[in-house]
Amino acid sequence: MPGKAPNAAALYEAAMAHVARYATTEANLARVLARRVDRWVRQQAAEPDQDAGELNAAARLSKAEIPGVLARLRDIGALNDQAFAASRAKRLGRAGKSHRATVAHLAAKGIKAPDLPEDPQRELAAACAYLRRRRAGPFGNAPTDKALAALARNGFTQAAARRAMALTAAEAEVLINSLSTPPS
Repeated sequence: MPGKAPNAAALYEAAMAHVARYATTEANLARVLARRVDRWVRQQAAEPDQDAGELNAAARLSKAEIPGVLARLRDIGALNDQAFAASRAKRLGRAGKSHRATVAHLAAKGIKAPDLPEDPQRELAAACAYLRRRRAGPFGNAPTDKALAALARNGFTQAAARRAMALTAAEAEVLINSLSTPPS
């Protein structure tokens, strides 16, 4: 007996399960739900006596329900792209990612214009975190040109990279620790 196509209720339940387990954006959740419908189509196509036209029509109807499911989740506060962007930006900063790299990461997650202010102090602290992880600059003895090139490849401006390289290890640690403390 063929299974029923995922309806709005089934998609909402799957979306709630995904949101409960993973931090996500609207665009990413839409992709997850669309893949769920596609997986249903593939399973049904493997069954004997399945009409491809009917399956595709059912899949289109199921995928048409996705925007409504996303709107419901947004209305109850389970999906908030700006909160996701702020949280992910903070985590990436602690990991030593530049503002440019953070914006690129968020764009890949479906957030095209994140509301992230460019903070030179945060950028310098992130550069220090990157240098500490690479054991370069104030945290090691890697050649300066190589450390500057690595910082540039990771999206740091030359000014931020040179400032980070000129710091002492103690000054850099203070900046890195400032990434973990909430702003006052």
